[in-house]
Amino acid sequence: MDPKRIAFGSLLLSLLIVLGTCDFDRHSHSSSHMMHHMDSATNVFFVADDLKLGKTMPIYFPDGNPNPLSSPYLLPKYEADAIPFSLKQLPNILNHFSFPQDSHKAQVMENTLGACEAKPIEGETKICATSYETLIDFARKILGLETNIKVLSTHRPMRSNSAVLQNYTITEAPERISTPKMVACHTMRYPYIVFYCHSQEGDNRLHKTSLLGENGDRVEAIAVCHMDTSHWNRDHVSFRVLGIEPGTAPICHFFPAENFVLVPSTSSI
Repeated sequence: MDPKRIAFGSLLLSLLIVLGTCDFDRHSHSSSHMMHHMDSATNVFFVADDLKLGKTMPIYFPDGNPNPLSSPYLLPKYEADAIPFSLKQLPNILNHFSFPQDSHKAQVMENTLGACEAKPIEGETKICATSYETLIDFARKILGLETNIKVLSTHRPMRSNSAVLQNYTITEAPERISTPKMVACHTMRYPYIVFYCHSQEGDNRLHKTSLLGENGDRVEAIAVCHMDTSHWNRDHVSFRVLGIEPGTAPICHFFPAENFVLVPSTSSI
C-alpha cells in the first residue's frame, strides 16, 4: 500500500475527530480580518507573559463534540468545486441550498465568504478550504510537499457540563512544540465544512497547556503566540480584548476544540 495513502488516511481520521459539531446556525463571524473568524467568544486571547504555571485567566472553550458521526462532512473536491464559493455568486449559492436571501443563514454565509475573500494581513498566506484535497494541498505547500503532517488540537478530557466562560488555571508548565512551520485552521459557519487555514511569517510559537476550570473542567489546550504584532491592524479584536496597541506585547490565543493546527510529523515537544 502506498505510504502516502496511509498518511493521508490517518490525517483524515484526525481531522474528523477534531471537527466537533460545526453548527451552521450557532455563530456568525465578522469578515474584517484574521482572528475575527475564530469564534464569537473573544475570551481566548492573552499576552505571552501569562503563559506560565499557576496563571489564572478567564477563558471560553466552546463545547465541541468530538464524535465525527455528529459532524458535517468534508466534501470531496469534485463536489465542492461544483458549488460556487464567492460573494458575487451568493444569490446562486443561496438558491442552491434553498435559503431565503434575507435569512440569518444568508447573513452567516455572507460573513464567511467575506472573511475568505478579505485581503491577507502582511506576511500571511491563507485559503478557505472547501474540500479535504484543497486543505492537504495548501498544507503541503506551506509545510513541504514530501512532509507527513500531524494534527494538533485542543481537547477536554474531563468536562463538568456545557461550556461556560470561567477562570482557568494553568496546572502544568506549558510545553513549547518545536516546529519550523505551522498551518492554523479554523472552522467557518457554512452549510458544509469550510476551513479558514493560514500561515503567518515571523516568530510564531506553539504551545501545549493543561488547564483546570473553576467548575472542574479540564482542558488540554493548544495555544499559539505571535511574537510580533506591529504589522497587525489596530482594529484587530485581540487589541480590544487585551487593551494594548500593536507591537507592544506578544499576543497568544487558545484554539477551540473544533479548530486545529497542522505541523510536520517531525515536530516535537
